[in-house]
Amino acid sequence: MDQIDLTLGIVMVVSSLGTALLALLVMSWFQPARRISWTPIDDMGEPVVFLFKDRMLVDATHQARALLETGPDFLGEWPRLLAVLERRFPGFSDEISLLAEQQYLVLRSDTGECIEAEWRGGLARIVVSDAPGAEDSTDTGYNQTAVMEELATLRGVVDAAPMLVWKEDATGAVRWANGAYVELAEELQPEDESVGWPLPRIFADRPVGPDSSQNPRRLSLRPPQAEEDSWYDSFSEPSGEDTLLFALPADKLVRAEGALREFVQTLTKTFAHLPTGLAVFDRERRLALFNPALTDLSALEPQFLSSRPSLFEFLDKLRQKQRTPEPKDFKSWRHKIVELESAAASGTYQETWTLPAGQTYRVTGRPHPDGAIAFLFEDISSEISLTRQFRAELELAQAVLDSVEEAIAVFSNSGSMIQSNAAYIQLWDHDPQASLGDTGIVEATQRWQQACQPSPTWGDLRDFVVQPHERAEWSAIVRRTDGQVVNCRFAPLVGHATLVAFSLVNETTGAGDPPPKVWTRMPAALR
Repeated sequence: MDQIDLTLGIVMVVSSLGTALLALLVMSWFQPARRISWTPIDDMGEPVVFLFKDRMLVDATHQARALLETGPDFLGEWPRLLAVLERRFPGFSDEISLLAEQQYLVLRSDTGECIEAEWRGGLARIVVSDAPGAEDSTDTGYNQTAVMEELATLRGVVDAAPMLVWKEDATGAVRWANGAYVELAEELQPEDESVGWPLPRIFADRPVGPDSSQNPRRLSLRPPQAEEDSWYDSFSEPSGEDTLLFALPADKLVRAEGALREFVQTLTKTFAHLPTGLAVFDRERRLALFNPALTDLSALEPQFLSSRPSLFEFLDKLRQKQRTPEPKDFKSWRHKIVELESAAASGTYQETWTLPAGQTYRVTGRPHPDGAIAFLFEDISSEISLTRQFRAELELAQAVLDSVEEAIAVFSNSGSMIQSNAAYIQLWDHDPQASLGDTGIVEATQRWQQACQPSPTWGDLRDFVVQPHERAEWSAIVRRTDGQVVNCRFAPLVGHATLVAFSLVNETTGAGDPPPKVWTRMPAALR
């Protein structure tokens, strides 16, 4: 009996549980479905909603994406959203960075717009709503505000730009312009007239329509009461059927170009009167500049020089005109050109060219900025001829001195021996040209004193050579250590130079000849 009762109890419990579960299923069947978090965001009913995860946009409504597009397109989605919302909600970047800690925040702008942000399950849900009372539309009022702010910013930038910007239609009529253009147009208008619509075309000489091949085009105009023209560099770009134009002030550039042009003209005039031939080759080694003297020295035609020949063509033409030293063969000539170019580029080239016709040129190569090199051609034929003539006269004078029997030495006003003859070298066994340094009067008299018996003549001679006042010729006799008697003659020369002459004296004189009158030292009257 007890077993039957236990069985019946278990059956009743199971039946009760089954009835309860069935009731729950029926109730859940008839209850409406609850919205869950992964429902598409466009179906949530709010106009501007963003869903971010770790700064990556997961989902957004259509109006939210339109709002995001008003931000800088070079930024990512999260920094672009910060840039857009910071305009109306200062401090939004700092507040949103604390969302994970606070879980929920609400921000309101001065104009009533609202941002509601919520953190749930690692996702940031951001809702942007208009001020209360704003009219509903397909695009939110906040989008319109952002667009208007962006438009105002762009207009302010263009109006504040220090250049002229305007748009022309296909007929050349000005349909839009920035503030700088309008100000200049008003300045150019007569005093009794005002700027109308369409705006005046201040650069009337400029062709209508875009022409990128002419960018930049130099334009000018003269404002009222101005003494000089105002210059602009204009650029044109097509914009649909219209043309967008920009004009940058170029007054400083025009003045700099004018100054450079005047400087080049001055240099050209200076080079034109130089007797030295000038040839400047650019970095490509083509003749970029030459003066008239080069045509005379090189015997090359101006037409050839104006054709900008290369360095090799220039030098080869000089060789054909016999204006270079005749090379042994063509291979050595090419090698010489390479050496000439490298030496000129380093600034070490300087040679004397002896031409087949007998002329002599000094050629100098110098480096110039930007890889250019310059060659200077100087005709030094007269200088070389004068030098050779002077050298021949010196050799003739030396030959005359060497033919004199007297031993002669000449001292300058500073006491240095500047000339001597062969008889002097033979008498004193001293060649001044063989020593590296100068032979002074002290060194010379010491040498002579060592070869002679004691005599006051040498000290008097040292004083005589350096005396500043007027001098007179005098003479003395000394005896060498080998017993020879030497007659010494000392005479002043031009330029405070001094002539010292030595001659051997024959001690045997004829019966009728009077003994020679000699001084053993300089007379007191001459001291």
